[in-house]
Amino acid sequence: MEIRVAHLNDIEQLQRLERQNVNDELGGESQTHGLDGQTFGANELTHLIEQGCIVIAEDRTEIVGYVIAGPWAFFQSWPVYRHILKQLGQFSVNGVKLTQTNSCQYGPIWIKKTYRGQGIFEQLVTMLKGRVSTQFPFMLTFIAEDNMASFSAHTNKASMQVLDFFTFDDRDYYLLVLNNKGL
Repeated sequence: MEIRVAHLNDIEQLQRLERQNVNDELGGESQTHGLDGQTFGANELTHLIEQGCIVIAEDRTEIVGYVIAGPWAFFQSWPVYRHILKQLGQFSVNGVKLTQTNSCQYGPIWIKKTYRGQGIFEQLVTMLKGRVSTQFPFMLTFIAEDNMASFSAHTNKASMQVLDFFTFDDRDYYLLVLNNKGL
């Protein structure tokens, strides 16, 4: 298994992995809520790859997992992120107020079902954290309340802390933060 930064020639496989797992991040295969899983087009993936914002897990030549982090400016066109950004200034971690310049959006993270439970999650998050920590001391993400597998992975394996609990589009979410530098 190789954990590495994504390249432009990975886009087709990244999109295929997204399509196969798009609603896992929201808590299950029978998605009935108003918010759908987040997917990215080729142009968006190209932009993130060029910024070094995607880390992948590759088994031989197959991409079996990936994670994204990026600046808020990239994500703010989606309504849920605008909702989070409106609240961002009210949060602080260890006395440091969170801003759009000292934090970034983390996620989604997807791992092919047959590869889950093999330590890939931790490896992806660790590499991504190392890549973004110089620019962004804090990574934020949101997880659907009923997605306990993701919540457990993020709080136990990635040491993310609950920052808030919010409702958006008739669905409840945890807002989590990872302190990349121990501030």
